[in-house]
Amino acid sequence: MADVRVTYDKSVNAAYLYLTDPQARPKVSHMYPCDPVQIGGMINLDFDEDGRLIGIEVLAASSKLPSHLLDAAERLDTGASS
Repeated sequence: MADVRVTYDKSVNAAYLYLTDPQARPKVSHMYPCDPVQIGGMINLDFDEDGRLIGIEVLAASSKLPSHLLDAAERLDTGASS
């Protein structure tokens, strides 16, 4: 199974799930916002120019993602990984 890089900034309660090779720096060509009214938060899907899903931004992350995932995420608010 491939590793997925996850970053989390607790100070703004936002997480990002990178679905590409950690060394790759694909450019986001299109962002699709999910309806925040329906999910009680904001989730944005990022696609590259070929239409491939390359990342997922999750706002209000602590209410949308499992705590074990956020606990293991690379922390952006402290500059250190958990």
